[in-house]
Amino acid sequence: MTLPVLPRRWLAAVALAFLWPTATFSAEPLPSGNLQRGPIAFELAIYLPKGSKATALPALRQRLNASGMPTWVDALPKTAPTAPVVHARLLDTVQKDYAPPSLDMLQRFGRGLSRDQAQALQTTEYALILRFAHPTPNNLTAYRAALQLAEQVARDTQGLLWDEETREVFTPDAWRTRRLDSWSGDIPDAALQTVIHAYKGDQQVRAITLGMVKFGLPDVVIDDFSWSNNRPMGNLVNALVQALVEGATLTSPGQYELDLRKLRHAPVREALLPSLKSNANAVARLTLRNGKPESGDPDNRLLEVKFDRYPGPDHYARQDALLSALFGSEDGVTRVKHNEELLAASAAAKKHLPALREAFRKGLQPGEYILLKLPFATPAGSNEWMWVEVLSWDGDTIRALLKNEPVDVPTLHAGQEVKVSQSKVFDYLRRYPDGRDEGNETGRILQRMQGR
Repeated sequence: MTLPVLPRRWLAAVALAFLWPTATFSAEPLPSGNLQRGPIAFELAIYLPKGSKATALPALRQRLNASGMPTWVDALPKTAPTAPVVHARLLDTVQKDYAPPSLDMLQRFGRGLSRDQAQALQTTEYALILRFAHPTPNNLTAYRAALQLAEQVARDTQGLLWDEETREVFTPDAWRTRRLDSWSGDIPDAALQTVIHAYKGDQQVRAITLGMVKFGLPDVVIDDFSWSNNRPMGNLVNALVQALVEGATLTSPGQYELDLRKLRHAPVREALLPSLKSNANAVARLTLRNGKPESGDPDNRLLEVKFDRYPGPDHYARQDALLSALFGSEDGVTRVKHNEELLAASAAAKKHLPALREAFRKGLQPGEYILLKLPFATPAGSNEWMWVEVLSWDGDTIRALLKNEPVDVPTLHAGQEVKVSQSKVFDYLRRYPDGRDEGNETGRILQRMQGR
């Protein structure tokens, strides 16, 4: 997942808006059937080096002569086109009206660019804006032709490609690798045609796709999950996006059974299935509803994924139940007595807790989270030691999500929201956005004691 969301531009100066109905929010459930709506329209652009200004439009016209390419139109249609069309405009006010991403943003959203290319892009003056439109029949064929056309013109002009819908910049080689070579037959790898942006929302993390408008489909939203579930949630979104692009239909309003084994893009399917745990069923029973747009979202219909078809005492537990059913889960119990070495490591870990609490209060980086290990009383009068992910930390009181599936505490479930006490914390683990870990010394001792 990428961070953060770039603000969207609308360019009245280049008159690229179709006079078709725009997306509006409705609380109605998603209807049964195919979710694709047409006609389909999207925007690509080529940032041009200064010497290519005069050759850009002639290069485009020449490439349009090839078989299967869209038809050039001098003005965008006010009604839905009956065949693929493209409207092109050369823009010479790029810094004012179509400014490229900053160097910082290019580190996240630049694909294949060298530092010299990224720096040169900051002062570019010209861009060729391409607005494509086509009806929904044979939409993937028309979309692929648009990708090929944009790549060819970028190579002809030595330009860099911009996808307005996903807000990414590509070299022609990176465009070829990600956007064209990743197809399996006539089916694209949808994850490489779209992006997922994840960020701290009103509650926890909110993730949203960008780019599904290129297929006439809604973008996908999942709201209010924890950073430690960032990867499985991303995998869930990518699998759903793939199924939608392949033509998935809802057999009943607001409900869809996502089956990883039925994905038709063979490399995508074959990359997912071997990673499943032995207890995975590879199916997710999803509730899909209209999503409510927020600032920075794509100008598109939104599909929000809900988890209410799974059991659990709260929203987070139901999320965990779905992810565990879809991908499988592994949890084990280690029964040991706390020796002096473990107790000393725990005492050292507790000294870090005030600093951790202060870091949490000031705000962690996107993708960063803190886990704490604590005892939970069992009916037999002993303790089961489990990890929780911190949601809030106020003095001694910590609100958290249980990250283990209990074995001896039948009243608790993985993913459940719990309240715990700082005074009972046994150890901590701090995970940074780059994947580095800090803490969990007791875990390393336990592994050594078990010969692992």
